[in-house]
Amino acid sequence: MAVLLIMVAGPYSAPTPEGRAANLAAMNRAAAAVARRGHVPVIGVNAALPVLDAAGLPYNDPLMMTIAMALAMRCDGCLHIGRSPGADREAEAIRALGRPVWTRLEELPAA
Repeated sequence: MAVLLIMVAGPYSAPTPEGRAANLAAMNRAAAAVARRGHVPVIGVNAALPVLDAAGLPYNDPLMMTIAMALAMRCDGCLHIGRSPGADREAEAIRALGRPVWTRLEELPAA
């Protein structure tokens, strides 16, 4: 199997900074597992947060999803690790392109 670009989609938003950090850590752990299977992981939040910070925008600014969705449209598949409005949008966009969406790491083929 070829190396795939895999979006890791999971919840980020939470009422506290600690909750958001925990959610992002879960996505980063899943991304590391995707990389161990030989694929290239992408997390929309990781791409968007530095841009939002530099622009002085809050984490929930619409630019977050604009960046995440632009990345999702270029991915070969999605590992959907948890439900949230944003994660669900990313997964559905990838599915609408006819690309696979997995909910368990074990389903992801090795490269």
